[in-house]
Amino acid sequence: MDERVLKIHKAADYISEKIGARVPLVGIVLGSGLGCLAEKIENPVVIPYKDIPGFPVSTAVGHKGNFIAGTLGGKFVVAMQGRFHYYEGYPMELVTLPIRVMKVLGISYLFVSNAAGGVNFDFKLGDMMVITDHINHLPNPLVGPNMEEFGPRFPDMTRPYDKKLIAKALEIAGELGISLRQGVYFAGTGPSYETPAEYKYFRLIGADAVGMSTIPEVIVARHSDIPVFGVSVITNEAHDDYAEDYVNDGDDVVAAADAAAGKMTLLFTKMISSL
Repeated sequence: MDERVLKIHKAADYISEKIGARVPLVGIVLGSGLGCLAEKIENPVVIPYKDIPGFPVSTAVGHKGNFIAGTLGGKFVVAMQGRFHYYEGYPMELVTLPIRVMKVLGISYLFVSNAAGGVNFDFKLGDMMVITDHINHLPNPLVGPNMEEFGPRFPDMTRPYDKKLIAKALEIAGELGISLRQGVYFAGTGPSYETPAEYKYFRLIGADAVGMSTIPEVIVARHSDIPVFGVSVITNEAHDDYAEDYVNDGDDVVAAADAAAGKMTLLFTKMISSL
């Protein structure tokens, strides 16, 4: 068997032993400052990444580094309290390893979240943007020999974010009085923040928000035909008309994400309970 596939199954087997072989309905990836959703999971089984065979360790600010299983919205879920990034020096095989592990565990849906800069001038700090599409400037995680047991060599990406899940989110947000933006997410490698000229370029080519993650996970999920729902929390205004003394700061990004995490947690919980 492909060594990559063996690594995936070894990690999944370890987690299955810890969670009693229960099958999760939803897999959740929590980005910078958004890990508090994991604290709402009931009867949690907390597994540090460092204990899972083959898993890397999350080093990014605002990423606690735990794999958590339990009940959210009345459904059994698994959640990543922090993700892995290409800028941390990990190859795409490891960046996306948890998504394939979740696939083996049996998830039917993937929910992803991130902290992002709002290049759309209409977006404000703390806004939540439902991701409707993306523009990828990260290495594609499917480059290399195809893992046939997960999906086809050339997977379709016409609808990377599930239209039914987006419609459900808008309906539930309306009932809860939560304002949602919709837009296109752009991902670059990081870890340096982008220049004003780059922000302008991203806006011109159709991006509404910019970050350094998420898209590789979505590509791998869609390769395995898993429906995806994604949300970006706008944690800084990524414009090209800054004040002279403006500086992008990672701690500020995490603080802004933390402030919006409650609304995202409520939205995710209500959506999962309706599945």
